[in-house]
Amino acid sequence: MTTAENGPPARYHHGDLRNALLEAGRVLLEEGGPSALSIREIARRVGVSAPAAYHHFSGLDDIAVALAEQGFAELAERLQAAPSNVNGQLAPAGMAYIAFARDNPGLYRLMFGEGFGGAFAADDRIRALRSQAYEVLKDGLSRRLPAGEIGTAALFLWSLTHGLALLMIDGQFDPGTDPDALVAAVLRLSGKGLPTSAERTDSV
Repeated sequence: MTTAENGPPARYHHGDLRNALLEAGRVLLEEGGPSALSIREIARRVGVSAPAAYHHFSGLDDIAVALAEQGFAELAERLQAAPSNVNGQLAPAGMAYIAFARDNPGLYRLMFGEGFGGAFAADDRIRALRSQAYEVLKDGLSRRLPAGEIGTAALFLWSLTHGLALLMIDGQFDPGTDPDALVAAVLRLSGKGLPTSAERTDSV
């Protein structure tokens, strides 16, 4: 659906204009981040007029929410497809989470409201999809912590993976660093800070 650089827009020929617009929006996101989104440019790349896009989306906020909805659904799929968190090991889910952000940096920024905070704060679909991703992280903790501690620990781990993901997609590490090894090392360190119930009992 994208056009050759500096070339004319491709003409739209098939019957799923909504998805074609979203595909073009995702390309724009990865080219320039959330600030690059524009209904006019999305429509131009698909090969239709801007008014045609309004038959499927009420405005740019609506497109942004639909793109974020796609992103959270894909993130949840990746987390669910990660190897089982046997004995509460969180590295597989953490690795999958950060890999998604690295593969889709523009989309990931959008998912957390960059440039569209107000629209996202009011959207029930976005809140539900964020909660779905959060529940996967909570599930990994259910085997190693008492029920009363899971919520706080899950928030800590989500903060860790979210922050690390942003640092990585911002390029805040030495170019020679192996990103997968670094993520694994950080996640292992975080796990050492979350002792099992048995470990806490032994230390008393």
